[in-house]
This record gives sequence, C-alpha cells and structure tokens, in this order.
Amino acid sequence: MFRTMVKGWFRNSRSEYNGFIKALLVDDIKAMNHYMNKVALNTFSSFDTGNKPSETSEPERFLTEKATTMGLTEPNPSICFYHGFVLGLLVELSDRYTITSNRESGFGRYDVMLEPKKDDDGIILEFKVQDPEDEKELTDTVQAALRQIEDKKYETAFIDKGVPKEKIRKYGFAFCGKNVLIGTMT
Repeated sequence: MFRTMVKGWFRNSRSEYNGFIKALLVDDIKAMNHYMNKVALNTFSSFDTGNKPSETSEPERFLTEKATTMGLTEPNPSICFYHGFVLGLLVELSDRYTITSNRESGFGRYDVMLEPKKDDDGIILEFKVQDPEDEKELTDTVQAALRQIEDKKYETAFIDKGVPKEKIRKYGFAFCGKNVLIGTMT
C-alpha cells in the first residue's frame, strides 16, 4: 500500500524520463529546445537526416510533389528520420498517453498526437524540414508547422473525444540538419 502511495506522489516527475520528456510534460519550451539541440549536435550525422544535409537537400514540398507526379508514395527521408527519432523519445509516455502517428484528423494528417489516458493535456506535434527558398529562418518553419496544425484543424480528434480546447497543446518542430527549433501556439 505504501509503495503504491509513494509511486503515486512521484508519478508526474518520473526520474527515468529523458530531458525532452520532462520538459514536454511541464510545457518548458526552452528546455525542450535545449535537449533536442544537444542530442542533435552530439548524435545526428548529416547522413541521418537524408541523402544530403538539409541545407542542400530538396525541400519537403518538392519531394512530395515529385513523388506524387511519379506515382510514388515515398515521403521525404529527412523528415522520416526526425519523425522516427522524436517518436522514439515519446515511447516512454505510453503509460500516460496513447501515441499515434500519421493519422487523419480535421482536414489532414498530423505527424504525432499524444492522447491523454487520464487528466493530462492532449499534445499535437507537427514536423517540418526547413525549405530555404520559402523560409529564411527556422522560426519561419516553426510558424509553417503551427499554421498547418491550425489550418488543417488537427485538434478535431481531441475535441471529438471530449478534450477541452484549453487542454490541447500544439508544437511545431523545425529541422535543418543538426539544428532544431520547437515553438508553440501563444
């Protein structure tokens, strides 16, 4: 009985969570950015993020159009790498959230959604690789990701399940090689 009680006291601050997860749970955007950039710098290779570093790779939009024109369904390899990496970090939250990836909601398909199993906030994550032709700064890429969440109404799945709008958090992730920037709706 005491073991269960003590575990309950510390359930929201599990020490085995990685730095990114801890920051995400408390909505600490500064710490989320610090952790992701530290990991990217120390562990990513330019080859991990696609065939070429982001600075010289084809924009995500072009690859999607090219694949569609050619009758392919192949996604951008660099966005897939980042997507898979973040999903790997999020697995630790499976006790608190139902984690889904690339499902339809609203007028589109979100990247990652964390549906709370109890009274936590719902979380939507959208990933973008910087397109230097359209986005001069990573902040522009973050804003494009956040705009997509809003324009496509990805929160629809949460609202349909009874999650109040004020308990839905939305994050845009911008990637350029080993550089990461995460932003949120204000």
